[in-house]
Amino acid sequence: MNAPRTPVSAPTWWDEFTTAGSSPNTAAARLHQGNILYIENVTVSFDGFRALNELTLYIETGELRCIIGPNGAGKSTMMDVITGKTRPDRGQAWFGSQLNLLKMSEPEIAEAGIGRKFQKPTVFEHLPVFTNLELAMRAPKGVWRSLVARLSGEARDRIEEILVLVGLAEQRDMRAGALSHGQKQWLEIGMLLMQEPQLLLIDEPVAGMTHQETERTAELLVALAGQRSVVVVEHDMEFVRSIAKRVTVLHEGSVLAEGSMAQVQDDPRVRQVYLGA
Repeated sequence: MNAPRTPVSAPTWWDEFTTAGSSPNTAAARLHQGNILYIENVTVSFDGFRALNELTLYIETGELRCIIGPNGAGKSTMMDVITGKTRPDRGQAWFGSQLNLLKMSEPEIAEAGIGRKFQKPTVFEHLPVFTNLELAMRAPKGVWRSLVARLSGEARDRIEEILVLVGLAEQRDMRAGALSHGQKQWLEIGMLLMQEPQLLLIDEPVAGMTHQETERTAELLVALAGQRSVVVVEHDMEFVRSIAKRVTVLHEGSVLAEGSMAQVQDDPRVRQVYLGA
């Protein structure tokens, strides 16, 4: 197993503005010391439609941020830009001290420490839960070698730790396809954690979950915050209210409002375009 990735030194990267071409260089950025993710004035157009319109967003190190907004607000496109799937027409997107996301490929971004979980879980359904986590381990080896190689004690301990964290210790030997929908979501989060990400992007994690599974997911995401940064895109307002200290509302590709859940709920613009009040 590879040595743990060196943490992104977000509090110090703002001191590097004088290094030409290696860091964000706007004066506004100096006001946001301590951010692990920096997006400014990002615009993405598809056939004349602006999916993102001068989007500016900052995510702090260790923060749990919820992103909400109506369909078509730009939430998925925003995550596509962060992970390298979509290239913007203009703007800046930086991760950590010197990583310009707009000049990196999707694999390079994942290797740098950004993990993304889509709404529909993608696990190896015919393999045990434990093996799913083993295959997801951050190590330079192919699938076949992963299956036949002996795990080191450290690697096995790491898998056991993740099993406990995501609430699947009792299901470690169960075929992943036999898990409930919620348990598959937790397994996929665990698989991402095996990659040792510093930023997790999670898309609608509680869609289709039972009330009990939703509560457990909230506990899991809150537990992850602090150790790493977590960005959650979600439509379930009760779930967002249960986990979020800070909420960003997107509308027509831009930030409409940002603040606590109470603050955005009281914003007349948010009530008009999203909450239906």
